[in-house]
Amino acid sequence: MRYGIFGGTFNPVHEGHLHIARAFRKTMQLDTVLWIPTKVPPHKAAEDLAMPEQRLEMCRLACRGEEVFQVSDLEIRREGKSYTADTLEELHEMYPKATFCLLMGEDMFLTLLNWYKPDTILRLAEICAVPRSVGHEARLEEQAHVLREKGATVFLEQIPYLPLSSTEIREAVREGRSIRGKVPPLVEEYIRSRGLYAKGGN
Repeated sequence: MRYGIFGGTFNPVHEGHLHIARAFRKTMQLDTVLWIPTKVPPHKAAEDLAMPEQRLEMCRLACRGEEVFQVSDLEIRREGKSYTADTLEELHEMYPKATFCLLMGEDMFLTLLNWYKPDTILRLAEICAVPRSVGHEARLEEQAHVLREKGATVFLEQIPYLPLSSTEIREAVREGRSIRGKVPPLVEEYIRSRGLYAKGGN
């Protein structure tokens, strides 16, 4: 079994996330894409962060009807910050015969060696990255070379990037603008019904 590991804050999950996950699933011939929302993101400030259970539920709603997508609460259940190395170690104990492909965008890929226990990550997962912008191919290839020198298996996939971000979606909600088409309909309904990201909301 080949598992794609797709982690993040997903605050909120949006159509860009789904686009990337579907494309990775096809290009990397993945049996399953495992979505793993973080509980406490270790690498960046958590501005306007919805509760872990709310972000987990939004991922479940977004993945509904997608047979090859699964949503895991592994990091939500774990105490403390959500470190990818710890998650991969736990997944290897759960699925010892599986191959894991860590799916990520450009920013995460370029900072991977600054993460917690990067050698563990490179040992336990293939690294699958996608550019976020045009013109950065040389930087990505240079990083791929560095990681391969450390023994990593690295794939750079040319997947078209959708210009969407969770930040702009939160801003749109806060300003009362429509987010239709930017998030799945069930996620849009969930955000509205819970008052997430709105002024004075959660």
